[in-house]
Amino acid sequence: MPTEISEKILSEVIKTRKSATHKGNYGRILLIGGSDNYGGAIIMATEGAINVGAGLTAVATHSVNLTALHARDPEAMFIDWHDKGLPALIKKMDVIVCGPGLGMSTMAQQLLKILKENVTAKQTVVLDASALDLVAQDKNFLPSNAGHLVLTPHQMEWQRVSQLRIPFQTDQANLTALKQLVPQGNVTLILKSNHTHVYGEDGSVFINPIGNPGMATGGMGDTLAGIVGGMIAQFGPDLKTILAAVYLHSYAGDQLYEDNYVVKPTALSQSLPKIMKKYATSLEKC
Repeated sequence: MPTEISEKILSEVIKTRKSATHKGNYGRILLIGGSDNYGGAIIMATEGAINVGAGLTAVATHSVNLTALHARDPEAMFIDWHDKGLPALIKKMDVIVCGPGLGMSTMAQQLLKILKENVTAKQTVVLDASALDLVAQDKNFLPSNAGHLVLTPHQMEWQRVSQLRIPFQTDQANLTALKQLVPQGNVTLILKSNHTHVYGEDGSVFINPIGNPGMATGGMGDTLAGIVGGMIAQFGPDLKTILAAVYLHSYAGDQLYEDNYVVKPTALSQSLPKIMKKYATSLEKC
């Protein structure tokens, strides 16, 4: 039976910031995605990363998204995903989130190839949405040389990647498929559903007991990918951090659902700093 993620994971992971720190202490994250038709997806992922406190946030996206990105999120740096400087930028990052709004074009395939060729064992890669669909088509797109991989599919995306039809996505079947996909085992699976399951690198299985139907709206998964990336950038790529990110996403959604019929992903992101302040703890005085 999977272990339930509990509220205490938030105070175990989220820590009070020390006085003598700067933005470089809270992680560097690059988000890759946002085709000319789906710029909103990468913007929502970016807002998730920024609002959980990633120190430095950069976005590689289609140039048509620049104005909207900077209007909503001036904290994020922009790079045109055609820019020849992208490989060098990838190498400077702690975490790379790839997939929200990426699309299935030749350019999207090229971006996954660039990512695979430039990521190192010191980095974590979070793959979401279109990136997973491209991996489903060709497993060679998987950047398996990253230090840690985090996959964030919904059940249909996981069906395409794993070839497991949704009714047969049992915990054991998912663990077996994950091992076949990434034999070296440096992968965590966040399988999104009404009660998301998380499969750790050590084979442990967790279930998220919270969340609500108001969160069933476009962009919620993109926001989760950004939250996961931003949390890892700050607190490290261990399983506790990932579990806290998953729980925090749903917890914020539940708070908004108390007074709202639908939970907008952008509103969820805006609520994160206040929630994180509530759960921050300190192991030593600043």
